[in-house]
Amino acid sequence: MQIRTLIIDDYKSLRESLKHLLNEFCPSVLVVGEAEGIDDGIEQITNLNPELVFLDVKLGNATSFDLLSKLVTIDFKIIFVTAFDEYALRAFKFNAINYLLKPIDTDELIDAVQRASVTIEKEQISDRVRHMFENISADKSHPKKIVLKTAEQIHSVNVHDIIRCESDKNYTSFYLTGNKKIVVSITLKEYDDLLTPCGFYRTHQSHLINLDYFDYFVKKDGGMAIMKDKAQVPISSRKKDEFLKIIHAL
Repeated sequence: MQIRTLIIDDYKSLRESLKHLLNEFCPSVLVVGEAEGIDDGIEQITNLNPELVFLDVKLGNATSFDLLSKLVTIDFKIIFVTAFDEYALRAFKFNAINYLLKPIDTDELIDAVQRASVTIEKEQISDRVRHMFENISADKSHPKKIVLKTAEQIHSVNVHDIIRCESDKNYTSFYLTGNKKIVVSITLKEYDDLLTPCGFYRTHQSHLINLDYFDYFVKKDGGMAIMKDKAQVPISSRKKDEFLKIIHAL
């Protein structure tokens, strides 16, 4: 019998990506619905009675904990999904329910679903969520962090310290303050979805920049963004007008 599953994430592209991975690699999962925010998430939980919920930690200006606090009972299993380790690593530290870091790794997804399929008493779920409310509080004075996983290491990086990202086929290079560089084996498209809401802009198929580090624009070669670290980032012809409007508004 398949596990009735609901996906709650405020980005449609990320919901579709997760649904695709589940369909391809997790045959025990049946996605019965999806939601993008707190209100429709509660409505879907009430109407669909899912056994498992993939729950994005950040839902617009709110969090998944705001959603869970509105439920009288929590009688489903939860896999939290997050791009930022300020939530995920605390959840791990306090032995919370499963979580996945974005971009989602296929092996980790399969493992999380297998662990979620193990019977958990309703009282245990409610108790774990209660402890998460007690132990996880998002301190907005702290900078957001993103986890970057290489073959040898796991890096916790302040989003504000990322100057730009550059793709090379299935790899993405992160250029950070302090002349640091981290290369991960995940496509730039995945990080575009994650970082654009944090003040980043995709100037080109192969380039994503942090607008906080944009210095000036030059017209040569069709358009070039010069970053504060002196990097020269090309602007695609179809993005040029939009980019100029954005920098004029900065």
